[in-house]
Order: sequence, then structure tokens, then C-alpha cells
Amino acid sequence: MNPDISNKARETSAESNNSLDALAAALFRPMGVDGVYARTPLYEEVIDRLTAFISRHRESGTEILRFPPVMSRHQLEKSGYLKSFPNLLACVCALHGTEAEIRTAADRHEAGGDWTTSLAPADLVLSPAACYPIYPLAAARGAVPTGGLRFDVACDCFRREPSKHLDRLQSFRMREYVCIGSPQEVLDFRERWMKRAQHLADDLELSYRVDTASDPFFGRTGQVMAISQLQASLKFELLVPVRSAEQPTACMSFNYHQDHFGTTWGLRNAAGDVSHTGCVAFGMDRLAVALFAKHGLELRKWPAAARNALALG
Repeated sequence: MNPDISNKARETSAESNNSLDALAAALFRPMGVDGVYARTPLYEEVIDRLTAFISRHRESGTEILRFPPVMSRHQLEKSGYLKSFPNLLACVCALHGTEAEIRTAADRHEAGGDWTTSLAPADLVLSPAACYPIYPLAAARGAVPTGGLRFDVACDCFRREPSKHLDRLQSFRMREYVCIGSPQEVLDFRERWMKRAQHLADDLELSYRVDTASDPFFGRTGQVMAISQLQASLKFELLVPVRSAEQPTACMSFNYHQDHFGTTWGLRNAAGDVSHTGCVAFGMDRLAVALFAKHGLELRKWPAAARNALALG
């Protein structure tokens, strides 16, 4: 690579990181852990308006469900998350036992000891994505109807990947549109949303590109899974140059799970065919950070198209 080009890329990246540092002071308050922040009113106003903006594009016949930030440990285990992303998972732990046993553990802290040695797993995990709880819920209703099912889901999510970068939080909000149906119905759904999402990004006046992608599968087996996912074009991402053009941020993703969740949860149509699933995911915090990084902190100075899209007046 030409040294001048390389140096310029490093300078651009440094300028971008400095800019994001300046944003952090206005948008967040530190809470002592990387990737976990208190959010300011300015930031939350944009999140609220982004939420309404995405809702206005919801397809008719879509059922709305909002999930808590925790979900069944058993259901996530059954979904195969431990096989693919064990390094990202966080389990809720608690003090179990008699009152005396719990008091002994708590008193250990007062004496300067480690009370956490008495913790044991509860039946909950922190949700790593918004869509995982929907598949067992849908399966419990019986046969998937003709035309399939569509859901609008959201929750606060958590993935154990500490980072100082504002576009890679540990605790973050995810909004998803999910489709359950025949392979063609799911592929058509994903294709519609890949086109629609680009119009949304245009309305927000964000720079972007759409490209094939793979999930961050764990370990050597995960590398094979990632290659297979790329070769089959199962995942696409809408990438925004938040920190740099060389390392853009995935702000939306378009995923085709094939029959994985259908087989796992017994999702079938009336004829007994296994249903396929897919989803479009919006990283709400990543989109908000991308908007501030692109347009600045003064909302009244944002481009007219972005202001109109977000009903900023």
C-alpha cells in the first residue's frame, strides 16, 4: 500500500475516534464498565424518534411483542446459542439456599471476602437478540398459517464483548421484524426489507453499503460455519462508516435462518412442512450513534430529510 494512503487512513480513523469521544460526553454518562452507559435526554430523544420512524414502516398483519431483557435459559440452550456464541452469553446467577446460607454469603463480603463464590445459575439468561423468544411462542400456537407469520419484536440485549467503542455496546437495544413461513415467503420478506432499509438509510441521510456478512461464530468450528453462511448468502448487513470507512459499523442486518428454528421448535404448516424463518434487525443504539456521528449534536442543524424522517420539526 502507498505509505501516503496508509497514513491518511490512520489520520482519518484517528479524527473519527476523536469525534466519537466528543460525542460520548454529550450522549452518555459512564457507569464504570466499558460498553454500559447511562443515556442523556438528547440521545434518548433520537432513539424514541428512530423507534417511531421504524414503526411507520411496519408491514400490515405484523404482530407486536415486546420482551424483557431476560429469557429462559433452557430455551436459549435449545436454540443452539451455546454452540455458536458461548463467549457472548451472560447467565443470571443468584444466591440459593436457606436464609442462613444466603446470609453467610452476604456476610462474607462484609468481612472482605468474595460473596460471588456462593452464586449459582438461575433459570434466566440475558437476551442476546430480540427474536429468540418468538419461536417457541409461535410454535405453541400450532400450525403456521398459510401466508406465514410476521412479528415486530424488541428488547434490551446483552453480549459479553467489552469495548470502548460507542458503536459496540455490551448492553444495547435491538428491534426486529421476523418472518415465519415457507422458504419463498421468508426470502421474499428479506428481499423486501433489504430494499426498504436502504430507503430508510437514504431518508436519514446516512452513508452506507450493503454486503454479505457472517455472524461472529466461536472457535474453529465457528470459522467453518461463518464460511458456510457467507457462501450461502444467509446474512447481509447495512454498513455505515461510523468509526471509519475501512471498518464500518453494521447498523442493520438481514438474516435467513433456513429451517434451523423451524426444526428446533417444531414450526410446521398444516401440511406438516417445516417452516423457515428470517429477520431484519435494527441496532437502535448503533443507528443513533451513526446519526450523531454523521450530523452532529445539534438536531436543529441536521439535514432536512433526516429531520423530516424523524419528525424533528
